[in-house]
Amino acid sequence: MILDAEIKAQLAQYLQLMENDIVLKVSAGDDEVSRDMLALVDELATMSSKIKVEKTTLERTPSFSVNRIGEETGVVFAGVPLGHEFTSLVLALLQVSGRPPKVDQAVIEQIKNLKGTYRFETYVSLTCHNCPDVVQALNVMSVLNPNVSHTMIDGAAFKEEVERKDVMAVPTVFLNGEPFASGRMSLEEILAKLGSTPDASTFEEKDPFDVLVIGGGPAGATAAIYAARKGIRTGIVAERFGGQILDTLGIENFISVKYTEGPKLAASLEEHVKHYNVDIMNLQRAKRLEKKDLIEVELENGAILKSKAVIIATGARWRNLGVPGEAEFKNKGVAYCPHCDGPLFEGKHVAVIGGGNSGVEAAIDLAGIAKHVTVLEFAPELKADAVLQDRLYSLPNVTVIKNAQTKEITGTDKVNGITYIDRATGEEHHIELQGVFVQIGLVPNTEWLEGTVERNRFGEIIVDKRGATNVPGVFAAGDCTDSAYKQIIISMGSGATASLGAFDYLIRN
Repeated sequence: MILDAEIKAQLAQYLQLMENDIVLKVSAGDDEVSRDMLALVDELATMSSKIKVEKTTLERTPSFSVNRIGEETGVVFAGVPLGHEFTSLVLALLQVSGRPPKVDQAVIEQIKNLKGTYRFETYVSLTCHNCPDVVQALNVMSVLNPNVSHTMIDGAAFKEEVERKDVMAVPTVFLNGEPFASGRMSLEEILAKLGSTPDASTFEEKDPFDVLVIGGGPAGATAAIYAARKGIRTGIVAERFGGQILDTLGIENFISVKYTEGPKLAASLEEHVKHYNVDIMNLQRAKRLEKKDLIEVELENGAILKSKAVIIATGARWRNLGVPGEAEFKNKGVAYCPHCDGPLFEGKHVAVIGGGNSGVEAAIDLAGIAKHVTVLEFAPELKADAVLQDRLYSLPNVTVIKNAQTKEITGTDKVNGITYIDRATGEEHHIELQGVFVQIGLVPNTEWLEGTVERNRFGEIIVDKRGATNVPGVFAAGDCTDSAYKQIIISMGSGATASLGAFDYLIRN
């Protein structure tokens, strides 16, 4: 039995939502993965009379396709879609059976209007929390447009193929046999990459907002909800809804919720914002802000939005090392997400750069997968919490090097080593390895505000106790500000503060 009792009970409820019969066409061998896949497929068939199973031969073995009766839908799972991909499987069963996907009508039209043939393949690891978003988006496209097909490929089940194609990060997507994209992407982002986007004119026609929020992370979402609840005209511009928490796996300090995961929290934030009358402009980046009679915000697509008050909540991003080799080998051995990409480095030598909490947590995680982990810390001592350091030093396959200044990440077509300078002696050392995980903190997304809003030397926006900046009517919240601590719960609180501050400003002006 592949599924435990609790999961089967939940699954039984979902399968009742199936609308029409479907057929799972299975291509299996006599290997262990094939046996597990057959066990899963047979178990699904026993749980619903709407699921039929047929043996066939597909491009990859082991794999199975999910089809309407008498029709190929192009949705294929190569491997056993458990772990984070189990939800992708459940949604595929429901959507192929005729249950409509939860997608805006405008996006559905974009998908249906795609011309040409799109054969997508996505390489995943079952521990990757970013992969299901991409898998589910491409499956939806396959269900809605007969010219689109999609295969999810579990890298652990097809190691030879992964090595041959030099896949060193997940999710990695190929389109018609050529590399298409790597990393987390929403359905809208995939469509934009295919050239299907709303143009600037759709934004130009918008009336001025009372409050315009820039950023869709915890701070921005909270600010938008607080503004909308006041009954005022609210808009939100988001490069990607959820922001940085999309790249966070386990969240255990979000008070009243013992454990959740970043993508799940991001989806809840978006759902909550959509509950109110908020004009959501997703996949849009702000380029310039100018205070006139109203505050004008220019987007990168050239559109100009106007508002009486603006709340900047553009968050922060992973800080780059800025050394030779980092950019060249990104997704070719240089990675930033140990949860996502760690499984691809099974049995290999890797380095983690950074000795703070995130770096040490990454090293502990990777030690269970990689053959050996080297931690490089610039300072004379690690900065991580004592409990994490104790755990790190207890691991037999971890080496910690302090006072180490990374000089270069080396390689030819992919990473083969790292060069560092011992800051105490000035000596240069080289370590041979196959992966480098960069975990050296955050940098605020505020470069676009150059010359408008006052920032400190780190680029953080300076705010007062109401979230106000030095520009009247412009407020800021979350990780892009000079708040002392960067935490989800603190960002949400500052989003509420800035929104209440903006409302107070509107009343008085």
